[in-house]
Amino acid sequence: MPSIALSDWSHPVVEIPNNGLSRERTVAGESLLLLAQQLDMLSLSNVTSSYRIERLAGGGYRLKGRVSATGEQACIVSLDPVPAQIDETFDVEFWPELPDASGGEDKAILTARDVEPLEDGAIPLGRIVFECLSAGVDPYPRKDGAEFSWTDKAESPAGKVSPFAALAKLKTPPEKK
Repeated sequence: MPSIALSDWSHPVVEIPNNGLSRERTVAGESLLLLAQQLDMLSLSNVTSSYRIERLAGGGYRLKGRVSATGEQACIVSLDPVPAQIDETFDVEFWPELPDASGGEDKAILTARDVEPLEDGAIPLGRIVFECLSAGVDPYPRKDGAEFSWTDKAESPAGKVSPFAALAKLKTPPEKK
């Protein structure tokens, strides 16, 4: 799911000079709140991405960079705020849509970086940054010292009557008089 907060982060390929471009972008204001909600975080105080786009021979483009973020997540045990640091790198090639010359067969492309089609003649930086942030979020944040205490309900106290005790009485034959 692309981020609405980063939806305007794209570079039309016609605006990329032959020698490439380097940029640094920062998320600010309400976009930080929206992005924190989309990432299921309590808050984000800083999101920055630095990157370089280079032209490749044959009409492709290479996007290489880093995204970092600082914020807070809820502890999975206590729900208390836990500091969160995200620092991810990305390296993606973008190519124009080309007709499939293989007769419709899918072939795996084995490269060190991801390969994706251009989207409406632009490089979707916002989507790539959002995917990297999503991958960098700790799925199980835990506050230092937070412990989960669990008790097995099957180990009931001796004085407690089981709800199946009534069924056990039905199983025994009635007493003769």
